[in-house]
Amino acid sequence: MDFNLDETRQELRDLAAGLLGREASRERLEAFEKTGAPYDAAVWKALGQAGLLGACLPEAVGGAGLGTIELTVLLREIGAHVAPVPAYASLALAAATIGAHGTPEQQALLAPLNDGEAVLTGAYREVGASGTVAATARPDGDGYVLDGVKTYVPYAAEASRILVPARVGGPDGAIGVFLVEPAAVKIAPQHSATTEPLSRIELAGARVGADALLGGAADGAAWTTFRRAAVAGAVALSSGVIEGALNLTTEYVKTREQFGRALAQFQAVTMQVGDVYIAKRTLDVAVWAAAWRIAEGRADADGDLAVAAYSACGPVVEALYTCQHLHGGIGLDVTYPLHRYFGWGKQIGHMLGGAADQLDALGGVIAQEA
Repeated sequence: MDFNLDETRQELRDLAAGLLGREASRERLEAFEKTGAPYDAAVWKALGQAGLLGACLPEAVGGAGLGTIELTVLLREIGAHVAPVPAYASLALAAATIGAHGTPEQQALLAPLNDGEAVLTGAYREVGASGTVAATARPDGDGYVLDGVKTYVPYAAEASRILVPARVGGPDGAIGVFLVEPAAVKIAPQHSATTEPLSRIELAGARVGADALLGGAADGAAWTTFRRAAVAGAVALSSGVIEGALNLTTEYVKTREQFGRALAQFQAVTMQVGDVYIAKRTLDVAVWAAAWRIAEGRADADGDLAVAAYSACGPVVEALYTCQHLHGGIGLDVTYPLHRYFGWGKQIGHMLGGAADQLDALGGVIAQEA
């Protein structure tokens, strides 16, 4: 497996890094946080105008038709710049599954994403272990009645549609993915570690038409794509977050002096920076391995996804604490940028269910392969 990006992907990364370096600079982020807006609409539209949002959308709706690896490249840069835009929600939680399984009419919902004119999202989490689905969809006439509760749904109120996985016919039924309008469900805000809005959604008997079922079938295929895209996108963000935090920390210890010497000259400091780097590289390897397997259509991606998710929930969060420690008191100052990386890393870990949950998931994958 070659972890080096080819020329096209390097250009995509450089374009995203350059744009976000300008549009999501420290000064711009500070100004945005004072507005109270759910996301930075100017940055979102700039990403669209640069062709970055459309890169992984189907060609049928004006996109470039690229895949999981390219989406990973983009989301890593979003995380590295902690850019307050609904890229994960719109592209990983929604567009990846709609593009792979949607009918032409359903895929048409993706077209406004090309220019940053819309937001989509998906309801991946429920109460309990991540990746479980207890919500149900009862056939009713020419549609379905949805019941259940979803949590940690980003940008639910801002989205034009929410992808909702549910078991069709009862608690043991096959899982289908439904396109639901926000107005059809009860949305309540949840606490967030970042500026990103999170919501708890009560389906509460919401009725949707037959055309809301993604691809017109509840055979589990759309759910598999949705589940993998949700985890792959989250760990890609985390990979970018820890890289940004490490870069910030490295620069700080090079310039901050104590007892007349730069912190980087103390062996204890360099060892701790090394620990952060190891956590970052461990996550990176699993992220790229999972993205490659998904892009190749391989059935063995779940193991790498579980390893990546565990790394994002456990070692990477611990590494972010180390970054805080190495910064001393300034690391806790909300006027210093490290707090954004810390908040993003913690929130991703919560959304994925935590390290123990992901160890259980990894154990389940190993047991199935045995």
